[in-house]
Amino acid sequence: SVPFLIRLFPALLTKFVFLNFLSFPFFVDLRRPELLLNNTISLYLPTEPGVTVGIWHTVPGSRGAEAQGKDQRWYEEALGDAHPVIIYLHGNGGTR
Repeated sequence: SVPFLIRLFPALLTKFVFLNFLSFPFFVDLRRPELLLNNTISLYLPTEPGVTVGIWHTVPGSRGAEAQGKDQRWYEEALGDAHPVIIYLHGNGGTR
């Protein structure tokens, strides 16, 4: 009966494949990444009117001691140094 239901309601397939109606980890405020990861802050970039993209910026462990207690300006300046930047795009249900 599952193939028949998917044939009738193709939107069900995307819901169960991507599980975009769930938010994981549960009961965690993803706007405050410093609670989950050391040396991490949230930045928000407006891409177009009405659309804002949230970004987590994490410095490498080798700069962890240097990052302790620094503000957002320090993290923004750290993006401009000679170290490579890795961009990882990831969505989660409830946060896309």
